[in-house]
Amino acid sequence: MSHAISLPIAGTAAILAAVTGCVIPASQLPVPARLPGVTTLIRSAPADAGMRNDLNAALDSIMAVALQERVAPGAALAVGRYGRLVHMKAYGTLDTAKASPPVDESSMYDMASLTKVLATTTAAMMLEEQALLDLDRTVASYLPAFNAPDKAAITVRMLLMHRGGLEAFAPLYREFKGRDQYLQQINLRPLKSVPGTQTVYSDWDMILMQLVIETIAGTTLDAFVSARVFQPLGMTRTLFNPDTSLHARIAPTEIDSLRGGLVRGAVHDENAWAVGGVAGHAGLFSSLRDLAVFAQMLLNGGEYNGVRIAAPNSIARWTAPQWRGSSRALGWDTAAPGSSAGRHFSARSFGHTGFTGTSMWIDPERGLFVILLTNRVNPSRDNQRHVPLRKAVADAAQMAILDAPLIDWEGGR
Repeated sequence: MSHAISLPIAGTAAILAAVTGCVIPASQLPVPARLPGVTTLIRSAPADAGMRNDLNAALDSIMAVALQERVAPGAALAVGRYGRLVHMKAYGTLDTAKASPPVDESSMYDMASLTKVLATTTAAMMLEEQALLDLDRTVASYLPAFNAPDKAAITVRMLLMHRGGLEAFAPLYREFKGRDQYLQQINLRPLKSVPGTQTVYSDWDMILMQLVIETIAGTTLDAFVSARVFQPLGMTRTLFNPDTSLHARIAPTEIDSLRGGLVRGAVHDENAWAVGGVAGHAGLFSSLRDLAVFAQMLLNGGEYNGVRIAAPNSIARWTAPQWRGSSRALGWDTAAPGSSAGRHFSARSFGHTGFTGTSMWIDPERGLFVILLTNRVNPSRDNQRHVPLRKAVADAAQMAILDAPLIDWEGGR
């Protein structure tokens, strides 16, 4: 089969047509029997998961175009359905240098804002299950230093929904360092809206959420999620502040003159760097293999390989949209027109993206996950070619499903 690598990334249907020879409507495809779920990931052909067997060729074609168009030096992509890992493959190299090693399934990437859901949201959900965290209590009741009068009404739930009224971003790293100084500055800075009235995606929400978690747990966020989430799941390549011995396996990010050149093994986000590399909004590193386990744990209702992280009803509640007119769940985002989930993820889907070029989307209606890792900010954050790539791989995975009708956000439900 030929791979038409000259096709544009956004043209998913055209790429599939070039690979398969035609694009057949889902209504005309044979429908296999409903497959039983598998709770621990096993590598399988797409047909074993009710998907077209030419999916792998389609994804390879899309990724070939992406690397040719310099989306990033390399990437890693995983697609799983019903516990069957139908595609797990690495592409390109870790860096732009000629001597850079190739990406593999265990290569580590800076998660950027995926930290918000992998670490911070997960920790908060676990603490709520234990009745240690009350989402409707005020943030000030957990953090007495967060005492500005205009912020007195902000609740934990508002933070998780990005409705706290806080500004989206400020370069505090230029003047301030450490958790205490950041808390003081967030407390002092004026609100952008009345708490609870507008949805504004803000890193400050998750920095505050981190501090609430640490206050309740009596330990740091990184220690909590390592001991309670990542190590029990066997996610050995998922951690904050990776040791220098791991740097050769880490995809570097941007050239930053403030930090002496190419950033590798240290968090890309400057504010997370300024608070010591462990932050509620950024700082986590992980690999494709580890993230596939995490995604399957969520699809399993909070359990993987005999290890339970959360209850099924907690995951269902935390990953559902919380406010009419907003796609935001608790910590997570959900599929919506124009999102990075593409055109075909169901309305019950949830996921998140990271500034460095990472993304994870999960569709519980179809038992599907799609994980894409890139370091698109290498060498510069001006590169935006990852945006159509995310949608292309998501659409290709959904279009390969044989046993469920195809939803189309653009063409109607």
